Amino acid sequence: MPNNAVQVERGNRYGGVALFVGAALVVVAASLPYWGESSWMREFVQIACYFIFAMMWNLMAGYGGMVSIGQQAFFGIGGYVMLALGNFAGLNPFIAIPIGALVAGLVALPVSYIAFRLQGGYFAIGTWVISEVFRLSISNIAAVGGGSGTTLTALRGIEKATRESVTYWMALVCVVASVALVYLFLRSKRGLALLAIRDNEVAAESQGIPVRSMKLAVYAVAAFGAGLAGALYFVGNLRISPDAAFSVNWTAFAIFMVVIGGLGRIEGPIVGAVLFWALNKFFSDYGTWYLLGLGLLAILVTIFFKQGLWGYAQTRWGWTLFPTQRRLILTD
Repeated sequence: MPNNAVQVERGNRYGGVALFVGAALVVVAASLPYWGESSWMREFVQIACYFIFAMMWNLMAGYGGMVSIGQQAFFGIGGYVMLALGNFAGLNPFIAIPIGALVAGLVALPVSYIAFRLQGGYFAIGTWVISEVFRLSISNIAAVGGGSGTTLTALRGIEKATRESVTYWMALVCVVASVALVYLFLRSKRGLALLAIRDNEVAAESQGIPVRSMKLAVYAVAAFGAGLAGALYFVGNLRISPDAAFSVNWTAFAIFMVVIGGLGRIEGPIVGAVLFWALNKFFSDYGTWYLLGLGLLAILVTIFFKQGLWGYAQTRWGWTLFPTQRRLILTD
C-alpha cells in the first residue's frame, strides 16, 4: 500500500466550533466583574477549584492509570504555603498562589519515591496515608493555628470588590491554562506515551518509553494543579484548617466528577464539575439525603453510562470538543 494512501486525522468538525465558542465565553466571562454580582464571581471561583482539581486527577488516573485518593495532600500544601507567604512573609497572596502550587509540585517529587513503591490498590491507600501524615503534621504547627486553623490576614488592606475581582480573574486564567496545557500535552508525543503506559507499562517500556520518569512528571504536574486549586480556593475562602484542606472529600468529589462526566476525557471534568456544583448548590441542604442522592447518581451512571455522560454523548453522536485521538484514514 503506498504511503499516501493513509492519513492521520486528529481533528473533527466540532473542534473549530468549540474553540470559537470557548474563546467567546472567556471574553464574556472576563468582563463579569464589571456587570455581574459578587455572588456570581464567588460561585465561579468555587467551580473553578473543583474543576482544576478534578482535571488534574483525571490526568493522573484517567490518562496515566495512577488512581490516587490522596491528592488532597497537595491541595492542602498549596493552601498553607499561600497562607504562610501572605501572613508571615508579607507577600501578596495572589502572587503566592502560583508559588504554593510550585511548592506542592516539588513536594510530590520526594513523596513519589514512597508512593511509586506501591501498585494498584496499595498505591491508592498509600497516597491516602501520606495525605493523613501531612494533615497531622500541619495540625501540630501552632503558627498556622494548629488543628483549628487560622484566617488569611494578608488581604485585610484590600477592598472587598477588588479582592473578589482579582480572585475571579485568577480563577478564570487558571481554568483556561489548565485546559490548554492538558490538551496540548495529550496531543503531543508524551501524551501518546502516557496512554501507552496506562494500557500496559511493560509493553510501553519495551518500546523505549521512560515509564518511571513519565509517571513522575505526570504525578508532579497533577500535584502542581492540586496545589493551585488549593491556594486559589483558600484565597477566596479567607480561612484554612487542616480538616478542610486535607479532607479526603476533595478526592472523593474529584472521582465523582470525573466518573460522572467521563474518565479519560478532557470534557469529563467540565461536565462533572458543573453538575456537581449544581447539585451541591440546590440540594446540599438536605443533608444525608443529598449524600445518598450523589451515591445513587454515581451508581446509575456507572451502570447505564459506563463511559460517563460525555463518553455516552461522544459514542452516540460523535461529540468531541478536545480531540486528542489519532485515527488512520484510508484514501484512494
